[in-house]
Amino acid sequence: MLYAILTSTMAARIDGNGRENSVAPQHCVWYGECGSSSVLPDKKLNCYYTGPPKALPPEGQPLLRELCPGYDYGNRSVCCDVDQLQTLKGSLQLPLQFLSRCPACFFNLMNLFCELTCGPSQSDFLNVTRVNSSSVAELQYYIGPAFANAMYNACRDVQAPSSNVPALSLLCGKDAKDCNATIWIQFMFSIDNGQTPFPIIPIFSDTAISGFSPMNNETVSCSDILEDGSGPCSCQDCTLTCGPTPVPPPLPPPWKIFGWDAMIVIMWIFYTCFLLLFVGALVCAWCYRRTLVSEYGPIQDTHFLLFVCSVNFSCCERLGERFEHALRVLFTWWGSLCVRRPLLVIAGSVLLVALSSGGLAYMQITTDPVELWSSPSSQARQEKDYFDHHFGPFFRTAQLIITTSLNSTIYSPYPAGADIPFGPVLDKDLLHQVLDLQLSIEGLEASHEGQTVTLKDVCLAPLSPYNNNCTILSVLNYFQNSHKVLDHRVGDEFYTYADFHDHFLYCVSAPASLNDTTKLHDPCLGTFGGPVFPWLALGGYDETNYNNATALVITFPLNNFLKDSEERGRALAWEQEFISFMKNYSHPNMTIAFSAERSVEDEIERESDSDITTVLISYAIMFVYISLALGHIHSLRRLLVDSKVSLGVAGILIVLGSVSSSLGIFSYAGVPLTLIVIEVIPFLVLAVGVDNIFIIVQTYQRDERSPHEEIHQQIGRILGDIAPSLFLSSFSETVAFFLGALSDMPAVRTFSLFAGLAVFIDFLLQISCFVSLLGLDAKRQEGNRLDIVCCVKLPEGQETKTDGFLFRFFKNIFAPFILQEWTRPVIVAVFVAMLSFSVAVIDKVEIGLDQKLSMPDDSYVLQYFKNLSEFLHTGAPLYFVVEEGVNYSSVEGQNLVCGGVGCNNDSLVQQVYYASLISNYSTVAYTPSSWLDDYFDWVKPQSTCCRYYNNTGQFCNASVVNPSCVPCRPMTPSGKHRPEGEDFMHFLPMFLSDNPNINCGKGGHAAYASAVDLSANGTAVGASYFMTYHTILRESPDFIQGLKMARTLAANISTAIQQPVFAYSVFYVFYEQYLTVAYDTALNLSVSVFSILLVSTVLLGFELWSACMVVVTISMILINMFGVMWLWNISLNAVSLVNLTMSCGISVEFCSHIVRAFSISVKGNRVERAQDALAHMGSSVFSGITLTKFGGILILALSKSQIFQVFYFRMYLSIVLLGAAHGLVFLPVLLSYVGQYFLGRWQSYSFLG
Repeated sequence: MLYAILTSTMAARIDGNGRENSVAPQHCVWYGECGSSSVLPDKKLNCYYTGPPKALPPEGQPLLRELCPGYDYGNRSVCCDVDQLQTLKGSLQLPLQFLSRCPACFFNLMNLFCELTCGPSQSDFLNVTRVNSSSVAELQYYIGPAFANAMYNACRDVQAPSSNVPALSLLCGKDAKDCNATIWIQFMFSIDNGQTPFPIIPIFSDTAISGFSPMNNETVSCSDILEDGSGPCSCQDCTLTCGPTPVPPPLPPPWKIFGWDAMIVIMWIFYTCFLLLFVGALVCAWCYRRTLVSEYGPIQDTHFLLFVCSVNFSCCERLGERFEHALRVLFTWWGSLCVRRPLLVIAGSVLLVALSSGGLAYMQITTDPVELWSSPSSQARQEKDYFDHHFGPFFRTAQLIITTSLNSTIYSPYPAGADIPFGPVLDKDLLHQVLDLQLSIEGLEASHEGQTVTLKDVCLAPLSPYNNNCTILSVLNYFQNSHKVLDHRVGDEFYTYADFHDHFLYCVSAPASLNDTTKLHDPCLGTFGGPVFPWLALGGYDETNYNNATALVITFPLNNFLKDSEERGRALAWEQEFISFMKNYSHPNMTIAFSAERSVEDEIERESDSDITTVLISYAIMFVYISLALGHIHSLRRLLVDSKVSLGVAGILIVLGSVSSSLGIFSYAGVPLTLIVIEVIPFLVLAVGVDNIFIIVQTYQRDERSPHEEIHQQIGRILGDIAPSLFLSSFSETVAFFLGALSDMPAVRTFSLFAGLAVFIDFLLQISCFVSLLGLDAKRQEGNRLDIVCCVKLPEGQETKTDGFLFRFFKNIFAPFILQEWTRPVIVAVFVAMLSFSVAVIDKVEIGLDQKLSMPDDSYVLQYFKNLSEFLHTGAPLYFVVEEGVNYSSVEGQNLVCGGVGCNNDSLVQQVYYASLISNYSTVAYTPSSWLDDYFDWVKPQSTCCRYYNNTGQFCNASVVNPSCVPCRPMTPSGKHRPEGEDFMHFLPMFLSDNPNINCGKGGHAAYASAVDLSANGTAVGASYFMTYHTILRESPDFIQGLKMARTLAANISTAIQQPVFAYSVFYVFYEQYLTVAYDTALNLSVSVFSILLVSTVLLGFELWSACMVVVTISMILINMFGVMWLWNISLNAVSLVNLTMSCGISVEFCSHIVRAFSISVKGNRVERAQDALAHMGSSVFSGITLTKFGGILILALSKSQIFQVFYFRMYLSIVLLGAAHGLVFLPVLLSYVGQYFLGRWQSYSFLG
């Protein structure tokens, strides 16, 4: 948007009568102003004058020194008067504001215009070719190419900080990449730019033409120091002052051995070595047994007795025996008491559960994703809170991504030029239709608490109250959201000279322009007072060819009201109306993907509601199975007597009671729930609780009551035998979960707290309330009373007691098969192979959570996510926040941050600029917008931006014409320097309140009003931010990398400027967890496993080796879970970490009972003891946890929720299958090889007892 000066000279010119008049060399071609331009009536023309230069009046001398400081003509006469100098000053305001940040650039530019306007030798290089009356109407300007190129080279890198584009994009009439010296000068002197009152025709030549010598004054490079002391331009504005272009470090090469992935090779070598050693050990053992002693030979009772009697137990073994004995006695007494006093125990249990569950009245459910995924003490959360406190919360958005099936079009510029393709979404008819849609959305009315809510009530209006128009980031804002402007055309009946194509091409290169340079002369600036950057409003283009766009992006930013529920409710109401409108909107030419800020939460809530049926069916299947499978039917006649439906239902109610008690107790404490807790904990507690129920019931069913033993004594004895095993598993899980609550991840911490308490309460209820109910049920069964209808009694009959089918299968078929001598090595080889594979791929499990997985299959948001990834070219806004402490009033403090002349090479703005040069590595897309650099340009005394009323001291906007408005700073050497001290803070509030206008495009209200946090009394700058954008980030790894790189850059800046600086973007609070999720997972699972080792060691009577068997098997299950995650494309995140923590607990159920049964078995050797443990405990574990869960899990595969399918169905199924395989197949085989060989204290105690 240029200005051009009104001047000319010549060696031969035409007067008004067509006669050629010669002008003597070293003379003028004009002097003074007379007449108005026919092109621009408000512009003056210069008076035709061929005489010698005239002395400038004294009042014009300061103005000449201000405008042409490098051309002090001294007492020499010039070819301009004071009026011409005033016109020159007004015409150069915009280039002054955008180019003066590079002194050499502006010096050369002023050289061009000062020689044109006032040069005393005008006739050497100016040729007037047309005169109207007494005014110059056209002239030729002879310019040396060396001068033109030097001027262009000094200016081509200068940036416009507020709009993140090169300044020449605003001043050249084309995108900066298409501009050169010739095009720029031709544009400045063309009447088509809307500023030049008459044609000035530049002629470029190195030699004299027709007696005219080209103006070829000396120029300065942007890296030079000027005579007035101005320093070289900054690196941001002059690549010559930069050091070497930053080069991103090379990516670390993949770790390979012999061209293969190193982990795979290492695990192959490990597995091969293991097989060799294992087979060798088996061969050696076989030879040893054949020559010396056979482990499988019978042990004579006399030898056994002699051995037992000769054992000398260690201190730990004696302590363990006493501890085990104490547990037996305690649980035996307790079980007998519960059976003898069932009503008291049941009533007490119900009362305690009711009291605990009463806390559900205070239950709070956390649905805020920030609270769910980000710890209040985390770095990202603290930075978010800091940003929200100082600058306000990040705005909400409603967004459309529009595509079409129409074809691309070709535009042919007039009068000449290459054809320009335009993408299908830039068809004018389609743009009209999109504008209709946009205007309809603007007119939406929602209702909130009886009040009407419109877009204007909730939208972001940066210039309010001066301009209340809503911010709408749309290409239609290039046309002021007007059908009339979109249809604006200049031409005749035969040709179109300019239309919306030309305006669009100009606006995408100069979005902040207030007047395009086409014949249309329409503004590009949005109606809300700010620019619409093309990378935010268009998608699907290549490089910067925005005309090839295949998608339109329309964004409605809304104010966010985190602390104001009333205002937030109004925004939510409007968003709901927007979503409803878009769901019902259709157009044959448009495909629209849309989303609002509330969309994700709404869809997750809808997903949860839709999955309730699936979850209920899943639990119903498990409940029915438990109720039916607990009974051991001896004959069809006794079906209703031997069934245990009522006992099964009671067991399920106990599980649910333990869950509700845990939720209630923590609700009393004010700990909020999460959806993960509600969805996962019932599954976990049901798995643990049902397993214990089956062990208790089936042990009782297989037990024979001794003569003279009463039922309470029998159940007490049974509980004394099995309760230590139940206590071992439950307490191990409880401790593991509570230690897992040390995690910083809120979802994991909350789950661990609720799960640990629920499991322990479930154990307490099972050994009390359930035992009492078992006693009552046993009495009912012995009395031949029907289940459920216990008042009905069958006639007495003799029935033979038999073992259950599963027990017989495990005892007679399964256990002997897997423990055969040839089967065991195969099992070990297979499971070690699985382990080796899982270790090899554990580092290949992807970290993150694909946001598409959180949506239902039929969600409209899925298409939005797809289009977002496919079409958008720019990522989220990125803010570099400088905390309080920088003294912006001092030059030293300014140099730490700014990016202009004199600023440090490692300043904040410069470092972010360097990062933007390697955006593919740094993920920083653009140079940052810098309020400080724009403020320096705004406050310069040469500019008309900073003025105040000399009678009131109030700010005077540049558009105001009032003689009482005077410049803020004097035209003195000190006044031309940056403001310091009181001056800095005095004028800064004026800058932040100034709206951009055609006379001053540097006003900071629109761009920076929220970027600077002034102190309460306005005497200092507190926190401030410098905004840029991330590159497009599509998948979780991209977001994680973006966060990493931004934090690295912020840390480097903090080190360089010795002030705290942090990077902030709206997605950081969600993705920060992934920076440490691998470490958190390793720590969480390691702590859980170690706690299980300690608890198991103590509760197994200090049997460290047996505890190690439990831990080894659990560790294998966990490692194999990672192998399954890699195979099944399950990423590592908070949800999967919760499931892994849960799998650690469930794995205890699969392993601890088998190991303890092995430890107390009195069989003669390892194989027999393993077989005995598997037969007695394996069937209960299999029927209790494996079959129960298997049926329920399969139903989850039918869920519409992708997150259910991936993180619940797949992971739950894997947990159950891997747990069953390791606990019921691998662990017995492992015990048969390396379980305790000698008969220990439990065997001795049991045998001698």
